[in-house]
Amino acid sequence: MEIIEGKPGNTFLLMGNEAITRGAIEAGVNVATTYPGTPSSEIADTFSAVARYLKRVNKKIPFYFEYSTNEKVAVEIAAAASFSGLRSLTCMKHVGLNVASDAFMTYTYVGCKGGHIIVSADDPACHSSQNEQDNRYYALFSGTPMLEPSTPEEAKEMTRYGFDLSEKLKLPLLLRTTTRLNHARGPVKFEKTRKPKEKGWFNKDPGLVTVPATARVKHKELLDKLEEAEKISEDINFTQIIDNGSDVGIITSGVSFGYVLEAAEELKIDIDVLKLGMTHPIPKKKCGKFLESHKKIVIVEELEPYLEDQIKALAYELGLSVKIYGKTTKHFSRLYEYNTDIVTAAFAKIFDIKNPLPKAIKPPITLPDRPPVLCPGCPHRATYYAVKQVAPDNTVYPTDIGCYTLGKEPPLEMADLLLCMGSNAGTACGLAVSTDQKVISFMGDSTFFHAGIPAVIDAAHHNHDVVITVLDNRTTAMTGHQPHPGTDFDGMGNPAKRILVEEVVKGCGIEHIEVVNPKNLKKTSEAFKRALEFKGPSVVVSKAPCILLENRMKRKEGKTIPVFMVDQDRCTRCDKCITEFGCPAFYYAEDNSIHIDEQQCTGCGVCLQVCPENAIKIKKQEVLDE
Repeated sequence: MEIIEGKPGNTFLLMGNEAITRGAIEAGVNVATTYPGTPSSEIADTFSAVARYLKRVNKKIPFYFEYSTNEKVAVEIAAAASFSGLRSLTCMKHVGLNVASDAFMTYTYVGCKGGHIIVSADDPACHSSQNEQDNRYYALFSGTPMLEPSTPEEAKEMTRYGFDLSEKLKLPLLLRTTTRLNHARGPVKFEKTRKPKEKGWFNKDPGLVTVPATARVKHKELLDKLEEAEKISEDINFTQIIDNGSDVGIITSGVSFGYVLEAAEELKIDIDVLKLGMTHPIPKKKCGKFLESHKKIVIVEELEPYLEDQIKALAYELGLSVKIYGKTTKHFSRLYEYNTDIVTAAFAKIFDIKNPLPKAIKPPITLPDRPPVLCPGCPHRATYYAVKQVAPDNTVYPTDIGCYTLGKEPPLEMADLLLCMGSNAGTACGLAVSTDQKVISFMGDSTFFHAGIPAVIDAAHHNHDVVITVLDNRTTAMTGHQPHPGTDFDGMGNPAKRILVEEVVKGCGIEHIEVVNPKNLKKTSEAFKRALEFKGPSVVVSKAPCILLENRMKRKEGKTIPVFMVDQDRCTRCDKCITEFGCPAFYYAEDNSIHIDEQQCTGCGVCLQVCPENAIKIKKQEVLDE
């Protein structure tokens, strides 16, 4: 496994996320924690894969790794390791830092001992997220030093260096990435691995207990540390200046740096570039000199005008009349990801140059949309279908973050409200006191452990008339089948205590609890009917493994699965399998007859219960290929 066995001096092609893991290993990381979330997931998954590999080949695992219950817990565990003098890393997607922020904001006050890197993976364009928030502002908000890599190689190097910087400043460090960097691949040169400490030692310190008197002192210390960080930012190696003797200067950071270079090449223009590696605090002296030596400045950054606002403020402080172009001049958008075409078009307009890139060509035909769908055989589809058989037409369905959010799409349409992880049950309670409509909420098992439990307690305590559904598919499916407290193994492949959702719910005070297998539609519908009739809070645990996991296990065991077909003589074209159940394995042929795609069918058999004419039959038993 090259990520751990690769020899120093050799170069490997790594994903940005893998490079971050390698950088942490080279730096001698002791503890790594996470709650999985795209686009950060592969950082932790690589730690997990390394641990499992070393365990398999009977080699010592040099670090401790875990998929924590949520991001707040992940930060707290890693912070405690840091207080004990160990190096730690915590990774999460951008909205995960919202969950961790309660601990994070105070953590910067008390500071750290062992280096601690917190990776925030932002998601411009919402590839897999519910918002585009720009977490660079968390660095400003909390007073945390921040580095922004522009390539996988730089991501590895910044991670390795970041532990030293964190220990020097005695502050956790924010490593801010974006989807394009996280998932890009590039050459990464390996360096020698530092041997991690065996164990840490916690020295008691009254300054770690943040009562108001302590916090007031610690705030002053934090500001002093930031002054030191600003001095460091002036000389940090990751900041790069390209001097072509131009009177136009570009200030940029992160992946936007690559777009700037490519746009300049497309337009055949010589421009000076200041690429910032440390974006909080920014190097004010270096930025000031760059401003003074140029007549025009263009700020290229995705999402919010984070750098632009600071550069404009700096120009004002220095009394400079330099013209600054960016988002506030409407040359760049605050929306979505950038690319070379976008930056080239903006430069062409600013510099009054003809854009050499061709305009987008509209295709002669319009291709049909292919929205994301629940997998064929997904147990969530069966749950949704069963619920619709008994729920009143005006029922409201709050949902949550996970594969099951795809229940929003037709024909199921079982998602009406979504704010964040765990919000399904909280908003369900709010709807219960606001309307007379029936409310059935949905969350996954991983979401339940992450953020769903408090609202379940609230429902029990206040006797809210709601039905809360936990879709227990035995994994964190959406982000790559990572374990959680409801699985019987941990992120390092060790046996772990499996926490049963229904037992937790009972402990929360819920009296009406139903546990069902959604593949039995009749019994599942009956359970939801009883839950709806119950006056007060009820919880239905719909328990069936993710079909991908189930068939993976069958594959390992050499078991067969049935492949189904539609008996055309019995089929009456009622279309329920497509227009109501919505399994993507079903399709219409040219003659409008309905068939099952053998390549997509997973053999779950739920469709047999949907068809009113018993027109679906087993065609053959098939051994799953490796």
